[in-house]
Amino acid sequence: MEPRKNSKTHSPKSGTAKRNSPAKQAGDKKATVSKSEKKDAGAHPFDKFMKKTNPKTAYKNERKQDRLTEEKNKKEFFNAKDTSFKKDRPYAKKDAAVSQYGPAPKVTDYTKTKTTPERTSKTGKKLISKKSFHHNQDFEELPEAAMPLNKYLAHAGICGRRDAAALIKSGKVSLNGVVFTEPGYRVQETDVVMYDQVVVKPVQDKVYILLNKPKGFITTTDDERSRKTVMDLVKNADAGRMYPVGRLDRNTTGLLLMTNDGDLAQKLSHPKNAVKKIYQAELDKDFKKEDFEKVQAGLTLEDGLIKVDEIAYLETKRTIGIEIHSGKNRIVRRIFESLGYVVEKLDRVMYANLTKKNIQRGKWRFLTDKEIIFLKHFK
Repeated sequence: MEPRKNSKTHSPKSGTAKRNSPAKQAGDKKATVSKSEKKDAGAHPFDKFMKKTNPKTAYKNERKQDRLTEEKNKKEFFNAKDTSFKKDRPYAKKDAAVSQYGPAPKVTDYTKTKTTPERTSKTGKKLISKKSFHHNQDFEELPEAAMPLNKYLAHAGICGRRDAAALIKSGKVSLNGVVFTEPGYRVQETDVVMYDQVVVKPVQDKVYILLNKPKGFITTTDDERSRKTVMDLVKNADAGRMYPVGRLDRNTTGLLLMTNDGDLAQKLSHPKNAVKKIYQAELDKDFKKEDFEKVQAGLTLEDGLIKVDEIAYLETKRTIGIEIHSGKNRIVRRIFESLGYVVEKLDRVMYANLTKKNIQRGKWRFLTDKEIIFLKHFK
């Protein structure tokens, strides 16, 4: 009868298997296994495959190797100072006219734009497209000098557009040596415009001066009777031709804007823009309350109804502050004269939100950039 086998000696999980296993021979070296091999030993075969063939990993390794190679090549180049090396490198294509990679591409090859033929009108002039309310419309392109004659004179610093129209109709302007009386004629580049026997041209640099006008000066550019004008007060400004915006009577003092910007002068002078003006008037006697209320309600003068924006008593009942936007001639004096008062002093203390702060009587200053921007965007 065979003896009973001990299950413990044959079980692979049993601890006695090690005791019953044959002893290792002396002198055998212990096999070394890396951590990655130990980690991969129990990994799934698919994971092992993906680790070797992962495209992202392969791309990173290739780029890293390319950078190292390029840095090495650059270092060798600068150490050896080999100038011929640069022509054979791919990144030198922009600098080398011709290399083993062929001629360097031109920038214009990538920046060429499609050119469309110019559209012309029946008269042969270039057409430009402008947006209208409903659709695009084509207009003939006008040269830079093709502006109305009255605007041309205004840009030349002769006077404002409105005064220029009257000046042209009076026959004081000649075109190509002939007296011309049409303000709407568009001046061409070849035309010669003359005023007072002097050739005039539009000015490029705009000048804006704020003057605190004293008493006894006429608001005009020249006077036939050789009286003092406001131009005498700003002759040291060295600003070329200018003209006053609006008017102040000879005996009226205060703010007066002077410029050679015809567009701005037209804008400030036009009644629809209602430019605010504030005056301080000193009367020959106290201003009665009933007359005060009449002015507040509105007065009818020989040229129509006139309303003031504000009116108030100042230091005394003879000193009145009045705000008005009308640009009619001598309007403030005529308001008080219609009620039986005499205006002994009249001073304009504000014009288009500009004040006479730090401007002494008879002195002037240039407008600041901020003030110019405000006037141009004035509504």
